[in-house]
Amino acid sequence: MSTILVCDDDKEIVEAIEIYLLQEGYDVLKAYDGIEALEILNKEEVDLLIIDIMMPKMDGIHATLRIRKEKNLPIIILSAKSEDADKVLGLSVGADDYVSKPFSHLELVARVRSQLRRYQKLGGSPNEEKTNLYKSGGLEIDDDTKEVTVDGESVKLTPIEYSILLLLVKNQGKVFSITQIYESIWNENAVGVDNTVAVHIRHIREKIEIDAKNPRYLKVVWGVGYKIEKK
Repeated sequence: MSTILVCDDDKEIVEAIEIYLLQEGYDVLKAYDGIEALEILNKEEVDLLIIDIMMPKMDGIHATLRIRKEKNLPIIILSAKSEDADKVLGLSVGADDYVSKPFSHLELVARVRSQLRRYQKLGGSPNEEKTNLYKSGGLEIDDDTKEVTVDGESVKLTPIEYSILLLLVKNQGKVFSITQIYESIWNENAVGVDNTVAVHIRHIREKIEIDAKNPRYLKVVWGVGYKIEKK
């Protein structure tokens, strides 16, 4: 069963989340600031991280930045409903999703399941024959090995970024609205998700484009959505 690291300086919240996750059969590790979370990640095999934004010593934003330099595990950030700017910042530095406090345990568990399912799908066997190769000019995705390259250079994407890019590359030339992207990738109804999708799109562009403001691949169709140019 998957191991989940929960990090929040509020011990009652950590213990409550632990109870929810243990009931679902997950193994749980606990940390109470970003530094402690990093130490655990360096020692233990962790499949998903749930981390609060506002914490002492090292907050969730700086911890996520540090983690993304080395690890690709799914990250769900926790934030108060009033902290919309922090949510966007968290997504922009590499988090995959967020849950607003106060949250229901059903919502949290559903998001954990969704992220783990997507992450585990990206772990294809290296012995399988490479049959799922998608290209658009110099952009190439090998969906057997989950590798993305641009002009031969490897690009490191988070699981959410990879899923969005794969959706668009598989359907080159087709325009996807924000709602279509969200519902295809998150597998839930899209309500107030414009910022969430836009942040991930911007992050993908920063990684695959030479000039993110004048993209070669990931184009915006104003008032409609996004597409990968057919080349």
